[in-house]
Amino acid sequence: MYQASIPITSEDFKAYYQLRFDVLRKPWNQPLGSEIDKDEDISHHAFIKYNDEVLAVCRMQLNTPEIAQLRYMAVSPSMQGKGLGKIIIQFLEEKSKEMGAEKVILHARENAVPFYQSCGYSIVEKSYLLFDEIQHYLMEKHVK
Repeated sequence: MYQASIPITSEDFKAYYQLRFDVLRKPWNQPLGSEIDKDEDISHHAFIKYNDEVLAVCRMQLNTPEIAQLRYMAVSPSMQGKGLGKIIIQFLEEKSKEMGAEKVILHARENAVPFYQSCGYSIVEKSYLLFDEIQHYLMEKHVK
């Protein structure tokens, strides 16, 4: 029923970034615009859109030719737990393999670690504390 695709239109990207802001920044009183960084134009974006509503988003970038990184994963709160995260991760893992990556890494919020483990990722180490309160863990998965 749901499938991941690449945002193309300016309307797609506007809704894509809005979901990133609403889920990942707004609850911590971060300013609008903090959901965007300098690597947007060199990254690969994916989303799940249904009936003109963006339900899930994620971004993949190549850090090296062999290592891809997933960033800014967000699923609409009303759609969490319905498998959309796994759909979008599989979509971007396939894209990373097509580009020659052998491993995908990410920095997971502590509450998301079990989700990523269910997708085959393993904890490498505790990484950083976002907004002085959200512990992150570096995780990885070999895709080749």
